[in-house]
Amino acid sequence: MVITDTHTHLYSEAFDEDRDAMIKTAIEAGVKRFFIPAIDSAYTQAMLDLEAAYPENVHLMMGLHPTSVKENYEEELVHVEKMLSERNFCAVGEIGIDLYWDKSFLRQQQDAFVRQIQLAKKYQLPIVIHCRESFDEIFEILEQEKAEDLHGIFHCFTGTLEHAHKAISYNMKLGIGGVVTFKNGKIDTFLNEVDLQHIVLETDSPYLAPVPYRGKRNESSYIIKVLEKLALVYGIDQEEIASVTTNNSKKVFGI
Repeated sequence: MVITDTHTHLYSEAFDEDRDAMIKTAIEAGVKRFFIPAIDSAYTQAMLDLEAAYPENVHLMMGLHPTSVKENYEEELVHVEKMLSERNFCAVGEIGIDLYWDKSFLRQQQDAFVRQIQLAKKYQLPIVIHCRESFDEIFEILEQEKAEDLHGIFHCFTGTLEHAHKAISYNMKLGIGGVVTFKNGKIDTFLNEVDLQHIVLETDSPYLAPVPYRGKRNESSYIIKVLEKLALVYGIDQEEIASVTTNNSKKVFGI
């Protein structure tokens, strides 16, 4: 059984004490494919080092995270484009709009999102979307930028069934992680109305650990708990969930 974690920050400082052991545990649990989203230029070298250490397992994205969109975002976008022009990445991500922490940079976040979607089109890459309290703003831009070859993942999907169908209409898979195991997460109540062909698995580690680890540091091996929950939601065995979602990730990333 090969499991794919489509979104994990393995380079995070949260893993500095035990990164190799944590990755080994995940690989032994069947998590063989790790897709690594970018945050900003401060983490680029750590991402490259991680890829060098695990070339068979680790695949890097490049992008500017919306919560890193500040006064210097133009410089950060120059860095993103420079990196995309110099070497291969599997996606432009994570990009999007986050209105949970700070609304004061909304205009800049919108601009950065549009420009990075255009980079994805230029380099023929999928996008990985960060959407927090910003579905309307995200959909407005996706409507503006939609194209037959634009596709990707709605990372950490926490919306309604209507949001799910709308995201899928823009050629997006839904990234399902620990939230599906939360009692107040709600997405488990309707997810079986979404065809499994539109679903990929993720952890967003070290964030959003699934039950029974909620509130603790998340790890890629904990994706097993997401897998178990989806097997219950869809009424099929875990091996099929792993197989279908891994195949879905291959369609997105081409890897």
